Amino acid sequence: MYVWLYRFYLIWFGCGFILLSFDILPPYLQWANAVFLILAGLLGGLYFHKQYGAKKGIAYSLFVIIISIAIEHIGVKYQWWFGHYHYTQDFGPMIGGVPFAIGFAWLMVMAGAHEISRTLLGRFSNLVYLLLFIITGGLLAVSIDLILDPVAFHVKNYWVWAQGSFYYGIPFTNFSGWFILAAFFQLMAHIWFSSDTPKDSGWRTRIIVVYSSTQLLFIWLAFLGGLYGAVLLVTSLMLLWGLVYVKMRNDS
Repeated sequence: MYVWLYRFYLIWFGCGFILLSFDILPPYLQWANAVFLILAGLLGGLYFHKQYGAKKGIAYSLFVIIISIAIEHIGVKYQWWFGHYHYTQDFGPMIGGVPFAIGFAWLMVMAGAHEISRTLLGRFSNLVYLLLFIITGGLLAVSIDLILDPVAFHVKNYWVWAQGSFYYGIPFTNFSGWFILAAFFQLMAHIWFSSDTPKDSGWRTRIIVVYSSTQLLFIWLAFLGGLYGAVLLVTSLMLLWGLVYVKMRNDS
C-alpha cells in the first residue's frame, strides 16, 4: 500500500530531471518544482508512518512541517535564524512569505537524516547514541543544504540572499540555523519514537532513494550551473555517508 506514491515520485523525478537538465521546463510548469518537494515530503511522512505507526508517524510529520514553516516565516519576516533573505514567486503557493513546499522539503530531509543516523549509530549505548544521533542529523541536513542553497540561489533563483559570504554568497548563519533546527527535530524524533520498534524495512530503502535522488538532482543542477566547488564537496560527503550506511545496514 502507498507504493504507488513512491512510483509516481520516481516518474515525476525522471521527467523533472530531463526537463531541468535541458532547461526546457516551460514557465507554466514552474509549479512542478513545488510538487516534486511535496511528493518527497509525503514519502518522508510515509516513512515515519510505516516505521512507527500511523498515529505517531503522522503527528511527528505534521510537527516538522508546521514548525519548519513557522521558523522560515520568522526568518523571512525578521531576518533572524537563517539570515537576511526572501523567497521569489517561482516556488509555488506561500504561507506568510514562505513556500508551502518548504515544510515538506524539511520533512524529506529529516526522514532521510533519521534513517541514516539510526542505522549508523545503532550499536552505541543510549546516551552516546542520543548525542551522536542529534549531531549526525544536524550534519546530514547541512550537507544537503550545501548543495540545495547554492542551486536555489544562483541557478534557479528560488530565493535571494541579501548577505554575502565566501560560500556562494550564503551566510554562515544559514547553515548554523539548519544545523540547530535539524538537531532539534532529531531530538524530538528520539523522544517521539524512543519506545517504538521500527516496523517496515521496505520504506527504509525507499526513503534513502528519495533522499539521495533529491541530493543527486541538485548536484547535477549545480554542475550544469558551474558550481563545481559545491559539487565536489557534497558529492564527497554523499559518497562518505552512503558507503558507511550500506556497510552498516548490511552488517545489521
